[in-house]
Parts: sequence; structure tokens; C-alpha cells
Amino acid sequence: MNYLQYIALLFPCFLLSQVKETVQDSTSIEYLIIEGDSIPRRAIDLDEVMLLHKLEFGNREERIRYLILRRKTLKVYPYAKMAAERLDSMNSHLATLKKNRQKKRYTRKIQKYIEGEFSDELKKLTRTEGQILVKLIHRQTGTTAFDLVKELRSGWRAFWYNTTANMFKISLKREFDPVNVKEDYLIEDILQRSFQSGLLERQKPAIEFDFYDLTDKWIYNKKS
Repeated sequence: MNYLQYIALLFPCFLLSQVKETVQDSTSIEYLIIEGDSIPRRAIDLDEVMLLHKLEFGNREERIRYLILRRKTLKVYPYAKMAAERLDSMNSHLATLKKNRQKKRYTRKIQKYIEGEFSDELKKLTRTEGQILVKLIHRQTGTTAFDLVKELRSGWRAFWYNTTANMFKISLKREFDPVNVKEDYLIEDILQRSFQSGLLERQKPAIEFDFYDLTDKWIYNKKS
């Protein structure tokens, strides 16, 4: 990696702040004007697009199971995404509070807010939808629902135990594991296709895995 590439990676905001304008000459080559210097631009900035394999099913039952899983995943993913956003916001704010009394007061406030925002809708979920939600919570936060309760007991205990675990009788310790569980891979496949089509808003997962490697394993039966 040369020096300029290194600077560009470390200080993208600095470089962007120096860009004054973009011009195009008669040869249709676009230039960036940076503090008086012109740099030819021979590429167009595009959003990253994943190349997804064509969906194929061995039989009608497989197709139906996939479509049911798709419907349930589309329904609960927004809740997992929102929970991750709330958790991140709460942790950021808690870091600014020094007194335990302030932290307890804030987490109680968040608890009431979350319960009011989620509870009525979650009561409408089926048991399988609730279990998918728990797995997606792990995907988006990197922490199981059980550990969230344990870590944030004062703020999340009532929400998770009363609304989720007691109602659905599901495992709050369940992780999202597309490497070893095919259904989780199919959930990831559904998410990627929905992000690409605009049905769902993409949120980076908190856990790492390679979707193409997973596709090789589960679809093409290739061993890594």
C-alpha cells in the first residue's frame, strides 16, 4: 500500500474537505480538483452489491418452508434492528453518567420506553417468530438476549422475561449461528436478498461470518 492510499484510508474526511469541485473535460474524463491540483477520476463510486445465487428448491415443501421463514424474518428483523439501536444509544449515554443513581434512573426510563414501543407488537408474535427475533438480537448486538438481561438487569429484565421468555417459552440463550445451523443461514440469505431489494434497511451485524463461504457450504456442499 503506498503512502497516499494509507493517508486516504486513515483520513478520508481530510481528503474530502480538500475537494473543491469535480469537472469533466472534452475527453469525458472526470477530474477531482484538490487545492488546485487535478486528479483524473476513471471510476464511478457505487454502493457495494452482493452477487446472490439463484434460489432453487428440491421440492414444493422446501419452497413453502423458505417462504414461511421469509415472512417471519421480515416481520421480526425491524425489532432486532431497533433493539440494537436502542442498546447502542443507551450504552453511549450510560458512559456519560457517573452516579449510579443517574444510571438507574436512566435505565428505568429506557425500560418504560422500550416496553411501550415493543410490547404490544411482540404479543402478536408466534413462538417461532419470537425465537427468530432472539437469534436476530444476537446477530445485531453480538450478545444473547439472556446475557443482555444479565448485564442490563435493571433496564431489560421485565421486558425480556415478561414479554418474551414467559410468553413464547423460548430459549433466550439461543445464538445466531449460520455456520452450523442451516436455518440460520437461510435467515441470512433472506436478509441479504431483502437488503438488496430494499425491503429491509441494512444494519451491519455485530458478529462476523462470510456469506459466500456459507453459501458454498450449505448450497454447493463445498468444504472449507
